[in-house]
Amino acid sequence: MRASVKWCGNKTFLGQSNSGHSIVMDGDGGEKAPSPMEMVLMGAGGCSSVDVVAALESAEQSIFHCEVELTAERREQAPRLFTGIHFHFVVTGTALEEALVATAVKDSLLKYCSVCLMLGAGMEMTHSYEVRDIPSCKV
Repeated sequence: MRASVKWCGNKTFLGQSNSGHSIVMDGDGGEKAPSPMEMVLMGAGGCSSVDVVAALESAEQSIFHCEVELTAERREQAPRLFTGIHFHFVVTGTALEEALVATAVKDSLLKYCSVCLMLGAGMEMTHSYEVRDIPSCKV
């Protein structure tokens, strides 16, 4: 995997991925674009969400929507590392088995999510979830 980041002046940077995608980052507290630390937080949420959805689809669950809300704490002094992240998943589907959702979320954070596993050392990661049921439509 490769990527590049170019300085565009002031505290604005352009990241370009090996797959051809670009993202603007703002080193000035996120005024113009996400800050690099916000990108890390969103990366953790995205990586974990991929795992959760894949696990539930593999278990043949009828999942329609998955969203994760992330809350992070950071050190006040430099380097301003994350000291904790809480992941709250909201999974919506028809007749979802709550135990499978619980396992998918837990396993993602503890076993499968590459970003979470890299961040995990020396930091508290917690999670919660809620299951929202959409009744099936019978004709």
